[in-house]
Amino acid sequence: MLLHKLNLFLFVSSQENRPIPEPGPNEVLLRMHSVGICGSDVHYWQHGQIGDFVVKDPMVLGHEASGTVIKVGSGVTHLQPGDRVAIEPGVPREIDEFCKLGRYNLSPTIFFCATPPDDGNLCRYYKHSASFCYKLPDNVTFEEGALIEPLSVGIHACRRAGVTLGSKVFVSGSGPIGLVNVLVAKMMGAAVVVVTDLSASRLQKAKEVGADFTIQVKNETPQEVASKVESLLGCMPEITVECTGVQDCIQAGIYATRSGGTLVLVGLGPEMVTVPIINAAVREVDIKGIFRYCNTWPMAIALLASKRINVKPLVTHRFPLEKALEAFETTKRGEGIKVMLKCDPTDHSP
Repeated sequence: MLLHKLNLFLFVSSQENRPIPEPGPNEVLLRMHSVGICGSDVHYWQHGQIGDFVVKDPMVLGHEASGTVIKVGSGVTHLQPGDRVAIEPGVPREIDEFCKLGRYNLSPTIFFCATPPDDGNLCRYYKHSASFCYKLPDNVTFEEGALIEPLSVGIHACRRAGVTLGSKVFVSGSGPIGLVNVLVAKMMGAAVVVVTDLSASRLQKAKEVGADFTIQVKNETPQEVASKVESLLGCMPEITVECTGVQDCIQAGIYATRSGGTLVLVGLGPEMVTVPIINAAVREVDIKGIFRYCNTWPMAIALLASKRINVKPLVTHRFPLEKALEAFETTKRGEGIKVMLKCDPTDHSP
């Protein structure tokens, strides 16, 4: 494990020159512009693995990204050099049963940026499947394009949860993923959203992006948190979106959700947790998981282009690629919300 950490540390703390890749027939070569740092990037850097995904060789990080097409493969017709694109990082390697069902994110052979053994796109130049690069409208910035990746987690989670007109929603956790779930839930018609977190500053950001109520959790038991949620809403929420992966928060999510409602598990924590499963079972609380997302980029781009969703406030820090280590340290310390790395030395604009 020490070797894994060392390799990742060397990558983050130093620059490595690699040949500019040549795109295949169905790929495009991109000059990268903006890449957001995700908690998973930091986890791989620090620990060398997430669950069953183990870093065995030095790996390029980064999967929240956008850039400009500079070369297209012979089979690419919908993109051309100069196009600004957002990158969907998960690309199926084969058309299997999950792809046929439209749930390609569940394909066991999927390529995914910055998930071992696949390199990410935190670099100057990067090639990617053209079918998973989406042209950005002129009024959508590169940073907004990079933020489509975390925004997609919110879209997928709220779809799985069944958020609709008038829904009362409890979002547990006010980090970047909690915040995008607030944005999407409100966009999908939620009448009221309550958010919990330990951090007062993050809860303030939740209010800024549309949360109706916030609860700063201190030493309350899961049942007490659930009671506070119910008190603020005037009823138990039909939908809970759990974005922390913390055992106590999952417990609170079960206790808080109305009978017949839905709890969606978004945050990833320990493999084994203790939860009041009988409480959920006898009240018919549906517990669903999500794994990344699928079929979300076109919707996200439409929402950003129409200005129905504003993700710009999520970006609190920006660093040039040369200061990647400083950027990762900032994210590790939990400062701000979203740290963005600027990969094009000639253009550090949003």
